[in-house]
Amino acid sequence: MSIEDNKRIARTFFEEIWNQKDESAIERYIPLDAGGNDADFGQGREGFRAQWKQWVAAFPDLHFEVVDLISEGDKVLSRWVLTGTFEGELLGAKGDGRKIRVEGMSLDRIEDGLVAEGFDGWDNYGFRKQLGVVE
Repeated sequence: MSIEDNKRIARTFFEEIWNQKDESAIERYIPLDAGGNDADFGQGREGFRAQWKQWVAAFPDLHFEVVDLISEGDKVLSRWVLTGTFEGELLGAKGDGRKIRVEGMSLDRIEDGLVAEGFDGWDNYGFRKQLGVVE
């Protein structure tokens, strides 16, 4: 696949799975044995799906704005801003309508049109502070 194809896959991954909340897109973009660095998201497609369900229930208006995309070879780096309204439950905290905003990056390896592996770096501490989980 070309660099432009890989960038398109990374952008539509965020758009369809997260912004449109299309659960069926998980099969289109994540292989059964997908790898990642975020222990909260577990491993593989079903680990991702379980966490995805919790996140979209906690933040019904969850939105990823992809700010930058950089691609080389089979890797795409996406810099993003996550926003949403905390209305459900997550990490032991109950939603109270507060707005959250978090910045981060995802380095994904694209293989056969799928996000085979992802490495996320984001302000997890700042996110937990916004939820009131940490001081």
